[in-house]
Amino acid sequence: MLEALGILLYAPWIYVVIVLSILLDVFLPVLPSGAVVVAAATLAAGAAADVAGLPAPHANAHLPELFLLALCAAAASVLGDLAAYRLARHGSRRYTRLISRSRRLTAAQQRLGLALVRGGGPLVVLARFAPAGRAVVSLGAGVSHRRAMEFLPWSAVAAVAWSAYSVGLGYLGAQLLGASWIATGLSLVALAGAGLVAARLLRGAHPDRPTPV
Repeated sequence: MLEALGILLYAPWIYVVIVLSILLDVFLPVLPSGAVVVAAATLAAGAAADVAGLPAPHANAHLPELFLLALCAAAASVLGDLAAYRLARHGSRRYTRLISRSRRLTAAQQRLGLALVRGGGPLVVLARFAPAGRAVVSLGAGVSHRRAMEFLPWSAVAAVAWSAYSVGLGYLGAQLLGASWIATGLSLVALAGAGLVAARLLRGAHPDRPTPV
């Protein structure tokens, strides 16, 4: 199985799959886009070329794949945020109803609402790691008609931080345990742990306390 995945990593369309999963993740938070990025990074860092029986000319042959993976993940994250922001801005009533149908989205929107109105940039970055946080921030910025320049720079910072962390987890797991399911599983646990910590920090954000930008 790992042999087949190693070959897929060198197929250009696998990056298309990764980009699409991250783009759609903002509308469907249940999509495992983080898991896809971590798994791909684990394979790349674990010298997927060797796993697939392909030649690896030097020890850092996997670095171009890792860089391309991080670049695609960050770009897709920003583009997805922008798409959600634009759609919510032009159809605010529809997306308000959409958010209200989900308890998790509604609760997250309440926690982040005031911070977003005040331009709470650091919380935008933190929310990128929390479950459904990205959807709430992107849709919330559009629904509340925030200016794009107040939201997108922080969206870009969040995208770079999230993609670097996800790819870094895959790289570290592969360096320690090789391109194995154990390495991927442990990296996914670390990714989920970051999400839980981010969610807890967001819950602790006091609604009356201004958030610096």
